[in-house]
Amino acid sequence: MDQEPPGAPGVNRNEFVRSLSTGLRVLESFTATEPKQTLSDVARRAGVSRATARRMLLTLVQEGYAYADGRFFELTPKVLGLGQGYWSGRGWHELLQPSLGELSAKLTESCSAALLLGDEVMYVCRVHTRRIMRIDLGLGTKLPALATSMGRVLFAGLGEEALEERLRTADRRAYTAHTVTDPGRLREIIASVRTEGYALVDEELEEGLRSVAVPVRDADGNTVLALNTSLSAGRETAQESLDRTLPDLRRCAAAVEDLIRSLGDEVQRLTVPQGL
Repeated sequence: MDQEPPGAPGVNRNEFVRSLSTGLRVLESFTATEPKQTLSDVARRAGVSRATARRMLLTLVQEGYAYADGRFFELTPKVLGLGQGYWSGRGWHELLQPSLGELSAKLTESCSAALLLGDEVMYVCRVHTRRIMRIDLGLGTKLPALATSMGRVLFAGLGEEALEERLRTADRRAYTAHTVTDPGRLREIIASVRTEGYALVDEELEEGLRSVAVPVRDADGNTVLALNTSLSAGRETAQESLDRTLPDLRRCAAAVEDLIRSLGDEVQRLTVPQGL
C-alpha cells in the first residue's frame, strides 16, 4: 500500500496533488549509488506499490525523463533541467565556490559542501582536483549520510530525537568491508564527532576513499552545512590525513560562517530544511 504523503504547513489537503508528490518520490529514489533500478527497487525506495511505481516510471519514460532497457530504469540528462531555476540563482554554489576553491588549492585535494536531506547528503558545491571516486559527484548529487564524513557531521548537529529517528530509518547497508552499520557503534561515532568537531571516514563508502569533514554553523549555533575534503586512502595514514587537512578545513568553515553571518536572514532561503 502506498505511503500517505506528509502534510506541509499551510497547504490545504484539497490543494495537495498526490500524484505529483508520488512522482517526485519516484524521481528521488534514483541516487548516485542507485542510478539503475528495477521496478521493485523503485517501489521499495519510494514507498509505493509496484503498480503505482510502474505508472510513474512509464510516464517518466514517455516524457523523456527516464530510460528503460527492459528490466532496469535509469534517469536521463533531461532531469537536470528541473533544477535549472534553483541553480541559476544565487545559491550555495556561488557563495561557497571562492572559499572551497582556495581550500582545494591549498590542500591539492577535491573539496565539497553538502546539506542534509533526510538520511542523505546533497552536494551544493564541489571543487575537483582529480577524480578518486567511482561516482561522478556534481551539484545535487545525493549520498547516504551515515557512510560519509559530511553526513556524520550533519547528523551530529541534530537534536537527540531527530538523530534517533534518522538512525532508525537511514540506509545502513555495508558499501565496503569497512562500513560501520551497527546502530550502537554509529551513535558512539556521532557522539565523538560532536565532541571533536570533525568526522573522518576511511573506505566506508568506497574502497580507497578517505574523507574528513567539519561543520558550518549559523549565528545561532545550528549546523547548516558540512565541508569536506576527499583523499586517496593509500597515500598516507589516516592520522597523517587528519593532521594535514583538518586545520585548513576549520579555517575554511570559519570563513564560511562569517559569510553566513554577514548575509543574515538572506541565507535562510538557501538552506534546505533538515526535516525533508
